[in-house]
Amino acid sequence: MSNIVAIVGRPNVGKSTLFNRLIGERKAIMDDESGVTRDRHYGYAEWIGKFFTLVDTGGYVVGSDDVFEEAIRNQVKLAIDECTVVLFMVDMVAGLTELDKDFADVLRRSKKPVYLVANKADTPGRANYVGEFYALGMGEVYAISAQNGSGTGDLLDQVVSHFPNDGIEDPEDGIPRIAVLGRPNVGKSSFINVLLNTERNIVTDIAGTTRDAIDTHYKAYGKDFILTDTAGIRRKSRLRNEDIEFYSVLRSVQALERSDVAIIMLDGTRGLEGQDAGIISMAERNSKGMVILVNKWDLVEKDHTTAQKWTLEINARLKPIDYVPILFISVLTKQRIFQAVEKAIEVHNNRRMKIPTSALNDKMLPEIEHYPPPSNKGKYVRIKFVQQLPTYTPSFAFYCNLPQYVKEPYARFLENKLREHFGFEGVPINVFFRKK
Repeated sequence: MSNIVAIVGRPNVGKSTLFNRLIGERKAIMDDESGVTRDRHYGYAEWIGKFFTLVDTGGYVVGSDDVFEEAIRNQVKLAIDECTVVLFMVDMVAGLTELDKDFADVLRRSKKPVYLVANKADTPGRANYVGEFYALGMGEVYAISAQNGSGTGDLLDQVVSHFPNDGIEDPEDGIPRIAVLGRPNVGKSSFINVLLNTERNIVTDIAGTTRDAIDTHYKAYGKDFILTDTAGIRRKSRLRNEDIEFYSVLRSVQALERSDVAIIMLDGTRGLEGQDAGIISMAERNSKGMVILVNKWDLVEKDHTTAQKWTLEINARLKPIDYVPILFISVLTKQRIFQAVEKAIEVHNNRRMKIPTSALNDKMLPEIEHYPPPSNKGKYVRIKFVQQLPTYTPSFAFYCNLPQYVKEPYARFLENKLREHFGFEGVPINVFFRKK
């Protein structure tokens, strides 16, 4: 990511609005409440043939009552350190503030190209208020409206002039995605921070710290992946701030839908709860690869049989989704952390596995002959041929004379036999019956 543009400024000046406009989608959550954005948030944009990475950041504050203040400041500083160009946003309506002046001093020390962007110039008359911001001594002030896009063209013309190359249109294209999901406060952000060996995401004991779905590039075992940290998924009846938390959960669901593998984290001190089962069921309906991680295992009283008992109990409660690998980890002590990633990669490979037609028929036809489909209304189903379909999720077509008479229990039998012979651990399998 050589071309990187960071959007920074104090809270509620419109950073996320500009971020969403430039990347062309509502990726970052926006709200009139200040402090909605906390972690660094990445997206991709293009201007006059130049491709670049855009970084949305939390509002920079000093001396506030916000418990996330220091963590957000650290995230902002990291964004400034890694970027090529800085967009310093101020609020045309609120005018120049002391916090703007303090933050300008921070940016001067960065030695990065900084463009002062006065937002909320939504009318021609309001753009005349730009004069006071020249007092910051940061050169030209670009009056824009992040809401309707006016003024952003002239700004971007200057920004892209600093890029050393044309960039990559979509650095994430074709890279497998692993989404980390679960209820609030089970350790999702801590898990990703341990893997990356850096404070990529803000971590506190407060449930709901993560709000957006945060993507991060990760390389393991010679392969590139995109790890997505998500907001904790909770029932709608338990949402405290309806707007922000509703969209946080929506972003988590969208992250699941975009992913190849879902890592579902459970709290070892609470066990499998209804909301956990709901997340796993949602991943299964979306045909995603799955790995279950039971975190905080260091806090569980156990003996040599505890893990086995937990596995049996979880599988019994999730049945028929009992093909998902279960690992018992501790983010705090780093117990089995990298085994979890290795298992997720294995599940991803299972999801992409293609079985030769000859091998399928050699294994499955004898099983079918030994236990044929039960007769239905005096009709006997004869399965002649098996073939894997060219789909992204493992799908198999069984060609027979009377496909309409094959019932769900027999389809489940065939699915189990496919797993017995070929694996597919952690991956949903689709079974279809077609007329031969």
